[in-house]
Amino acid sequence: MTDILKGNVVASQIKEQMKRDIEELARSNKVPTLAIVRLGNNPGDISYEKSIIKNCDNIGIKSKVFERDINIKTEELVELIGELNDDNSISGILVFRPLPKHIDEEVVRNTVSPLKDVDCMHPLNLEKIFEGNMEGFAPCTPKSAMEILKFYEVPLEGKNVVVVNRSMVVGKPLTMMLLEKNATVTICHSRTKNLSEITKNADVVVVALGRAKFFDESYFTEGSIIIDVGVSLDENGKLSGDVDYEKVSPIVSKVTPVPGGVGSVTTSILLSQVVLACKNM
Repeated sequence: MTDILKGNVVASQIKEQMKRDIEELARSNKVPTLAIVRLGNNPGDISYEKSIIKNCDNIGIKSKVFERDINIKTEELVELIGELNDDNSISGILVFRPLPKHIDEEVVRNTVSPLKDVDCMHPLNLEKIFEGNMEGFAPCTPKSAMEILKFYEVPLEGKNVVVVNRSMVVGKPLTMMLLEKNATVTICHSRTKNLSEITKNADVVVVALGRAKFFDESYFTEGSIIIDVGVSLDENGKLSGDVDYEKVSPIVSKVTPVPGGVGSVTTSILLSQVVLACKNM
């Protein structure tokens, strides 16, 4: 019988640890505080912002929103981030991405203080992961995938893991995290030949193509463990992962649902990094 790897129970465990950490910080008169930088009024960003603020309120993290016009210049955004870097009341900084095309994202990434970079934008924090140092900030989505694997006690040492994504946001940092656990990792992408043969031979498959229901039962075996990172809309406008869940879930060993899987853990990971930043101040 297939095990459904639900994210909400993982998120709950992370939140309970955060509450204990926040209580400990309060004894030193420290309050974790997240600065949210949003450009414009994109409905998706506003929805995400509301979700973050609600989660912050529920566990005792303060949040401050810094909304700016969508046409803000790179220099003006850099100035704002510099002020937040210098503000001792701010523990972590989250800049909503993707940024408008006229903004130089490379400059912005290098401006956020590495000590407040809870979304792991800064190259120095990414560099630590590639050096095998997992103690600092990490990109939230790959870390969420790792937390799910850890919670459900999925063995990684010596296992063959296929990651179908090569981005710096998911695939590459996730590969480093898996290697740190002594997994043998293969990175694939949309142009990989004979992809189904590669995924069938894996113990664990992490998919993040962003193509709704792309992976059907022909990509997996009854022993497959699947972490579905993809989030998009299917042909009926329904939220879906990369995996055709209805076809795949009855035949594999373990699988994360969408919604209710990796995505439900990511906000908890983000906020745990705000708490970590406050601890380190």
